[in-house]
Amino acid sequence: MFYPLSAFIAYRYAKSNKATQTSFVSFINRFSVAGIALGLMALIIVVSVMNGLEGQLKQRILGIVPHIEITMTPIISENPSRTSNENEVTETPTQTAEKTQAVTLIEISETPIEGVVATMAYREAEAVVQSRSDLRGVQVHGVQPEVMIEHTLVANHMEQGRFSDLTEGSFAAIIGRSLAIKLEARVGDRLRVMVAGASVYTPFGRMPSQRLVTVVGVFDMGSQMDDKVMYMNLKDVNRLMRDPKGSEQSLRLFLDDAFNYQAVVSALTDRVGVSVNNMKTWRERQGPLFDAVKMEKNMMTLMLLLIIAVAAFNIVSALVMVVTEKQGDIAVLQTQGMLPSSVMWIFVLNGLFNGIKGAGIGLVLGVVITLQLNNILDLIGSPLALAADGRGLPIEMDVVQIAGIALLSLLLCVLASVYPARKAMKIAPSQALQNE
Repeated sequence: MFYPLSAFIAYRYAKSNKATQTSFVSFINRFSVAGIALGLMALIIVVSVMNGLEGQLKQRILGIVPHIEITMTPIISENPSRTSNENEVTETPTQTAEKTQAVTLIEISETPIEGVVATMAYREAEAVVQSRSDLRGVQVHGVQPEVMIEHTLVANHMEQGRFSDLTEGSFAAIIGRSLAIKLEARVGDRLRVMVAGASVYTPFGRMPSQRLVTVVGVFDMGSQMDDKVMYMNLKDVNRLMRDPKGSEQSLRLFLDDAFNYQAVVSALTDRVGVSVNNMKTWRERQGPLFDAVKMEKNMMTLMLLLIIAVAAFNIVSALVMVVTEKQGDIAVLQTQGMLPSSVMWIFVLNGLFNGIKGAGIGLVLGVVITLQLNNILDLIGSPLALAADGRGLPIEMDVVQIAGIALLSLLLCVLASVYPARKAMKIAPSQALQNE
């Protein structure tokens, strides 16, 4: 049974000075508190920085890559009335397929789905871009400028030009800063875009579809995709692909949280009936990169938690020596009527109080140092410009995550106190007093 007396004795011993303890026991006790504080402080700093880096990758890369792309869907074949109506009209199979797919994409775009903030007709093609000085392979993204301006981060990271310059029929293009440097291209220059997926037969043989485009803008997301993507008007890309009606264009979905793509895919599958095989998510392109970042963060967290665990289990050594040293005092308490379970709670709470001291110090130091980390790096002459604005390390503190780490540290301290507490509970008063 738990008595307040156990907490009172444990608290008095936890705050006692060297005069009431042997110097070695006091050293181990303070060493365990310091170890918990340093481990928790390091864990808060590392996790906050890793969260910031993951957020930067999410912003820079997933701001360019489509969150979800729907290429085609078999919904229409499941609707008997529509199928019968289409059979009554004499159309070629190609015209019927084009009409079916267009209607389907419109139905999907008009269906409200939780997590989807916008939809856009979209087309992507592999192409080769040639300038006067170099030749590069790129992904040509056919987009609707008004949707891109409202729902993408790329529109907010334009160094020159704007998406509204991608007017239909102008064959204008927006490229990344890295690609512009490699091609030595500037706004106003003309580039030749060649698409192998749409070829034409000429007297000289089969030739890829090609067109001269004018650079009207340059964006800089600071990601690895900056030299691989070129934006053009959707209608112009359809003409470049020799498909002016856009029968093979797809539907691009913008999500409020790209990491929540699984819920959207499930909703599209269950509510709308879109086949999973006809959907492409950002995981197919950039999944390994984010998996590597997540694994690195988890490994760093595990490593620092082991440091906290080592410090916490130093409490075992300190409390075992205290139990051996205080056998007579424990026996006196038992002869005065204290139950063995109350004796056990004294040592469990003693370990908990040490954990609270270490976790409290580590929590305060971790939060303060994390908030001032960039200033500290500047002070020691080692600044790191990894944020999107180039002003230092990206830092993202998660209150729930930090609270969970602190509670886990306290739990480790309590678990470390169980063995010496049970050992103290099993002390026989008669034998202990006889030895005294």
